[in-house]
Amino acid sequence: MRTNYLSGALLSRLTIAGMMIFLGFSSCSRQAEPDDAFRGFHDFDIKRGVNISHWLSQSSRRGAEREAFFTRDDVRQIAGFGYDHIRLPIDEEQMWDGEGNKETRAFELMHEAIGWTLEFDLRLIVDLHIIRSHHFNAPENPLWTDRAEQLKFVDLWRQLSDELKDYPLDMVAYELMNEAVADDPDDWNRLVAETMEALRELEPERKIVIGSNRWQSVHTFPDLVVPENDPHIILSFHFYEPFLLTHHQASWTHFRDYSGPVNYPGLSVDPADLEGLPEELVIRVGYHNRVYTKESMEEMIMIPLNYAREHNLPLYCGEWGCLPTVDPEMRLKWYADVREILEKHEIAWANWDYKGGFGVVDRQTSESFHDLLEVLLGD
Repeated sequence: MRTNYLSGALLSRLTIAGMMIFLGFSSCSRQAEPDDAFRGFHDFDIKRGVNISHWLSQSSRRGAEREAFFTRDDVRQIAGFGYDHIRLPIDEEQMWDGEGNKETRAFELMHEAIGWTLEFDLRLIVDLHIIRSHHFNAPENPLWTDRAEQLKFVDLWRQLSDELKDYPLDMVAYELMNEAVADDPDDWNRLVAETMEALRELEPERKIVIGSNRWQSVHTFPDLVVPENDPHIILSFHFYEPFLLTHHQASWTHFRDYSGPVNYPGLSVDPADLEGLPEELVIRVGYHNRVYTKESMEEMIMIPLNYAREHNLPLYCGEWGCLPTVDPEMRLKWYADVREILEKHEIAWANWDYKGGFGVVDRQTSESFHDLLEVLLGD
């Protein structure tokens, strides 16, 4: 199946690469040197990206509706905005049927998307987002207790490698799994080790993105164990703090019924705004209600940054974003502060998301939100 999908863009790139080797040029001379701040990514040069959510992941769209949701024109627009890479979440239930057979059209769409990114000189991270035995919001995940599911997970990556291994190392990377949530962090560490061993037998130099346990939180990085002496690993965390701000009124949170005001910077919710609300909701809001400033967020981000520095590996913020349910100026202030922290510390990032609830374009019209894009990508 794999070779049938090699696009003209990819074949063109491979032909050019061969000519450059024949002429004595290094492949890195294909484009200008990356910013000094981001040289830690070596030949997979990324700085600012965007997540393509709700297409091959977390979506019931199929057929013509799925085909129309994300197209070559979207990739062209993303490149035009100034992004340099895409993080592409994919779900097991979209890519494989219940018997483990590949869903042909879903794999075709993934290859088409990679071809579009190559055409517009964007890099791409294939993120195995949700699998049948693990969901980051599920109360129980068989992945951690069922050996058969662990072996299946490793095999999913063998199959993905077989599909993707012909793409250039400097253009396509893999992310093992989105937001692992194990009660025991060593369950995740063992699965990482086993999966990495299998992948390294197939692709010794492919860039592999690995996050910490429990939603890729900054606080769990000290529990992460990464394979030693592997320079082709990228460490990844997600950042949605203050959670009461970024997920205000989000239907999937336990404080979704709080519709009062939120604040940034400062205490997320004023106690006076909780008066008269149900006690249980007050408790749920209170669990997340802390003072946040740019400085306190920077201190949080230093946790994974120090871990990455200790292991001499680059650090990536694979998700961060804020819903448009809060004051627009407050929201843009938060985006500006987080971006400044990330880029100050040479951390590449991908905001969540392109045309979802956090999007930089309107889901229905694909019209861009210029004020947000200016904050994210303006120099």
